[in-house]
Amino acid sequence: MNPSERPGPGRLEAIWLKRAHRGPMDAVAEARAILGHGLEGNADKGKIRQITIIEREMWEAVTSRTGSDAPPSSRRANLMLSGISLAGTRNRILRIGVVRLLIAGETKPCERMEAVADGLEQAMYNGWYGGAFAQVLNGGTIRTGDAVAWERDEAPAREKQVK
Repeated sequence: MNPSERPGPGRLEAIWLKRAHRGPMDAVAEARAILGHGLEGNADKGKIRQITIIEREMWEAVTSRTGSDAPPSSRRANLMLSGISLAGTRNRILRIGVVRLLIAGETKPCERMEAVADGLEQAMYNGWYGGAFAQVLNGGTIRTGDAVAWERDEAPAREKQVK
C-alpha cells in the first residue's frame, strides 16, 4: 500500500502561526484558513506556498537520526499531522476538518535547520522529510485534533469560505 493511501483519518496535532518573516512560531489551538491566502495572522503567505505542513512521524525520524531533541515547531511549518503520509502527494487534496488543501509540492529544508541541529537539513532533504506546502481551496476554521484525510475526488475546485 502506498503510504499516502493509509486507511482511516489522520489527526491535526499542532498549528503554528508566524508573527513576522523569520519570526517566532506561536502555537495556537485553532486557526482560520483563508481561500487563496493561507492562515489568518500568519506572516508568510504566497500564491503557491500558502500553508506548510509536516508529519509528526517524519519529524521524529529525522530528529532521532540526528540525535536532536528539538521541538517540531523548530521546523517552522504551520501544521503538524499524524497518521497520514505526505510523500509523493503533489496535486492531491487533503481535508482537515472542513478545510480542503491542494498539496502543491515538497518543502525542502533550508540552512536554518542546521541551526536547530547539526545534519538536520541534509536528513530532511529527500523523501518529503521536510514536509509539504499547500494552497487553500476553501476557507474555514481548523482546530488541533481535527481529522485529516485524503479526498478521492482529485478535482481541485476552489470553493468558498466556511465558518
